[in-house]
Amino acid sequence: QVQLVESGGGLVQAGGSLRLSCAASGIIFTINVMGWYRQAPGKQRELVATITSGGSTNYADSVKGRFTISRDNAKNTVYLQMNSLKPEDTARYYCHAQRRTTYGLYDYWGQGTQVTVSS
Repeated sequence: QVQLVESGGGLVQAGGSLRLSCAASGIIFTINVMGWYRQAPGKQRELVATITSGGSTNYADSVKGRFTISRDNAKNTVYLQMNSLKPEDTARYYCHAQRRTTYGLYDYWGQGTQVTVSS
């Protein structure tokens, strides 16, 4: 099992910045990718950014150039630096981790943290 705990959400004005953190614990040595997803009211959950165990990153087009995902392996923590925030970034942000084992892939989710961007 993997436990994910997010922190860092809040209320910010448009153009501002926030940094989200996701601390992983449990069976973490088999995690091959971690990432952030978000879900706004009435919308489907969507990918924001991912980072592999090798450090490769992937971003949604809507956040490229504004958001940066990074990881601190020593702390088992993934970060999402969000700059130039827009009202449309308002959503609940969820941390995700995927384990790769000989039996298959396993997905884990955090409880989410709310990000609200005021205009």
